[in-house]
Amino acid sequence: MRLTDRTLNRLPRPVARLMRDHRETVKFVIVGGLCYAVTLLVNYALRLTLLEDKPVTALTIANVVASVVSYFLNREWSFRTRGGRRRHHEMALYLVINGIGVAVNAAPLFVARYVFGLQEPAVSVLVEEISDFGFGMVLGTALAMLFRLWAYRTWVFPHDDVRPAPQRWDHAVPAQATAPPSQVSRADS
Repeated sequence: MRLTDRTLNRLPRPVARLMRDHRETVKFVIVGGLCYAVTLLVNYALRLTLLEDKPVTALTIANVVASVVSYFLNREWSFRTRGGRRRHHEMALYLVINGIGVAVNAAPLFVARYVFGLQEPAVSVLVEEISDFGFGMVLGTALAMLFRLWAYRTWVFPHDDVRPAPQRWDHAVPAQATAPPSQVSRADS
């Protein structure tokens, strides 16, 4: 039994059913969380070293790095059964969508800094950092994530069930609860 099925079997049935029904979105959110961590680490690594005075540039570079990681994880895991385009067309569309996504992600930070003036010396360092995090890492990431989910399904991976899915286990009740251990091990092999 796959790890995801074992994990879902431990959840309450209505939650597990909801997550199974929206498996693609759940996987997209997990990949998004991982890529959020990549963005966060790269962004702050750049802001604390090379790009101390350029937060929008640091966030943009971090988003580009996370987008590359995201493509491979989304293609091979989140949207593994979707497709319908040649690989180079798919990659070109993915790059365009992520270019727009990077701009969507950076826009709230840009507005906070350069339109609202939430930067030193107009505000304290603490207010500037809270503003940068809230507008760049929270609001920008949320807007970009919603845009990307919609755009990936619409343009990058438009057709469902194009690539064969691995055999999925449909477990309403865990197998261990209904069969003796000797039968469970034979059924899983």
